Amino acid sequence: MQIKKVIVAGAGTMGNGIVQVCAQAGLTVAMCDISQQMLDKAVKTIGWSVSKLAEKQKIKESPETVMARITPTTDFQAAGDADLVIEAVFEKLEVKLDLFKKLDEVTPAHTIMASNTSAIPISDLAGGSSKPEKYIGLHFFNPVPMMAAVEVIKGIATSEETAQTAREFVQLIGKEPIVVNRDIAGFVINRINMLSNIEAMRLVENGVASVEDVDKGVRLGAGRKMGPLETSDLVGMDIQLDAMTHLYEQEQDRRFYPPDILRRKVAAGHLGRKTGKGWYEYNEDGTKKK
Repeated sequence: MQIKKVIVAGAGTMGNGIVQVCAQAGLTVAMCDISQQMLDKAVKTIGWSVSKLAEKQKIKESPETVMARITPTTDFQAAGDADLVIEAVFEKLEVKLDLFKKLDEVTPAHTIMASNTSAIPISDLAGGSSKPEKYIGLHFFNPVPMMAAVEVIKGIATSEETAQTAREFVQLIGKEPIVVNRDIAGFVINRINMLSNIEAMRLVENGVASVEDVDKGVRLGAGRKMGPLETSDLVGMDIQLDAMTHLYEQEQDRRFYPPDILRRKVAAGHLGRKTGKGWYEYNEDGTKKK
């Protein structure tokens, strides 16, 4: 099956990034969210990002051409003729299940139902669907326009046709598919990253090193562009806490239990860049305060 029309449900950081890469690849894409304010903010963010890429000659088309392929809407009936739906909402099982139930009712039989979940098994999301063979995980990484990998996760009922189409879609939008053959919580990359992120938080919590030195050490010693705590602020500490909590509940493995310092910061509303304070403090434009 050829993917021509994509619906992205959720206009947050991950959702608008997925919308952008789809539009840059020449696909017609509807961006759905219950909040018009979120949609307006997402369109502004995408427009800025596309313009920057055009200035640097990273894309061949004009920003206007790319943006014309995007339709923001609060009407989820827009999924009625979609070839592919990508869910990118909160990392809460009940929220995702409720959304997929609504999308199941309006999408045609051929529509592939994908989740951008970072930790929830795909089989858990497909369990109540009339077409579980069409469910798959497409886990993008933040920031979506810059990160090349996309995990393609097969649920227990996912058909090979669905998996093949999903892999081809990932390649179509200029990304590299990482195939996850066994549907386990956290998949591959997040299980690796989560353990290193948890250890980084515990080192700070125990006074072994400062936030700044942990991040600097990982950047300079491990060759990463961002340290684990900088990344935590970018992704959102609440999102990380939800992912860790879900993985721990699934696995009952103490290695994945969220550190106290993370739970306390989330309870205090220190969620990272989006609230202006996390491991670091931020200006309104998202830059770190000196």
